[in-house]
Amino acid sequence: MADLAVLEAFLAAAHVDPAVFGLRPDYRVLLLAVDGVNAGSDDEASGARNSLGALLRRVPGGLPRVNGPTDIYNAISVLHQLPLGGEDLHRYVGAPRLVRASGEESFDTVADGIAVVEHPEPGEVVWCDDAGVTCRRWNWRQARRTQLREDTTTALFILDALSPMSGEALHAAADDLAAHLRGLGPDVRAVCRLIAAT
Repeated sequence: MADLAVLEAFLAAAHVDPAVFGLRPDYRVLLLAVDGVNAGSDDEASGARNSLGALLRRVPGGLPRVNGPTDIYNAISVLHQLPLGGEDLHRYVGAPRLVRASGEESFDTVADGIAVVEHPEPGEVVWCDDAGVTCRRWNWRQARRTQLREDTTTALFILDALSPMSGEALHAAADDLAAHLRGLGPDVRAVCRLIAAT
């Protein structure tokens, strides 16, 4: 179990490059670090579903089931209508950074069922750490290396916001996510950090 000070230090080292804010001065990210989750949990709490019928009708058969934390963040993303990603914090090498890619960074993914390494387009906005890209195109496509797994106990959730989403709505989504994640273990603890241009 991670000490809360370790989670806070990890979040304090996170960075959004000024070039990203140059593209979208209204961009804000709320980072939520959570420890003590049981990713393999498959109880009723891990299957949280949202009530946005219009969005669910676009997903044949409902949201996919992956694991407890992923199921929860997918539901919260749809419910609050914001991009949200979840990653295994222990698989990070250094701090998370949102930058504009040079195009040389590595991104491990799967294409046609085969593990491959791709490279982002030059100037593409990517989340990365010292080992490479963790998520491409802002918060769209996640790397295999940091994805949530059945053995994940400490996770990083990235909640992206642009105008017109208010700060209150962003924090409400994070609070909702944290509340549902607390159902995945008796010792779940969470800390958060907001990064904005101003």
